[in-house]
Amino acid sequence: MSRRTGTANGAADKDGSKVLSEGKTDRFSSGQEKQKMLLESDKGHFSMIKALHLADLITELNGFCGFMSILSSMRYCLDPTNYTPLYAALAFMPFGLFFDFMDGKVARWRHKSSLMGQELDSLADLISFGVAPAVSAFALGLRTPLDTLVLSFFVLCGLTRLARFNVTVSSLPKDATGKSKYFEGTPIPTTLAMVAVMAYWVSQGWVLQTLRGPGEVVLGALVGDKSQQQHGLWMVDNLPGGVWGAGTAWEWHPVAGVFVLWGCAMVSKSIHIPKP
Repeated sequence: MSRRTGTANGAADKDGSKVLSEGKTDRFSSGQEKQKMLLESDKGHFSMIKALHLADLITELNGFCGFMSILSSMRYCLDPTNYTPLYAALAFMPFGLFFDFMDGKVARWRHKSSLMGQELDSLADLISFGVAPAVSAFALGLRTPLDTLVLSFFVLCGLTRLARFNVTVSSLPKDATGKSKYFEGTPIPTTLAMVAVMAYWVSQGWVLQTLRGPGEVVLGALVGDKSQQQHGLWMVDNLPGGVWGAGTAWEWHPVAGVFVLWGCAMVSKSIHIPKP
């Protein structure tokens, strides 16, 4: 969740005006004006790079971790017999959280904040804590049409939640320092709790496994109804809760419902999570 809102101390009052700490107004204003000038300049191919603050570059590392997680999940799908890429996919996301925390600390330390930093933070969070967990869940075995619809709902809830935060952050109640008192809806980085659960599933082998068995008779006797043949390989569904409606248009994994609940919690207006 973004902690940089484009104002001096990460907040604005209810009228939308900036709330600036005494003695820091000039530094923040000049920094934002300089960045705005560089971004609007039509000269120089790399003017945008020059406009980035150190905190913005750290935010980029958050997005990098999320994208590397997605690539690792895709690599696992190419060779489902090797869990190493899947573990890497799940491990990249906590590193993204580290950079998500650090960018706000660096912005406050250097007294530099910007609207661009706010947008970068939200986009990076969507990649690392929205898209990446959904792709990892797909790689684990949530691959039926209904499963993918549920995962899409989860990602869109994360997208909507971040957009709402950017729009409403100025109207949320503030403490004495001008910082919002609470998050409206669960912050999107809390999806790392599901990532931890998925890591446990992998350690227990509770995933959609690919086996290269000697034949249909032997493998069928071993795994029963949970097996299906695809492209000459046997897929064994070991996900917790199994699969409902196998072979029908309504085939889905009940554990996918967790993503529905988490998505609803993110966009909820009645859930207030106190800020640390």
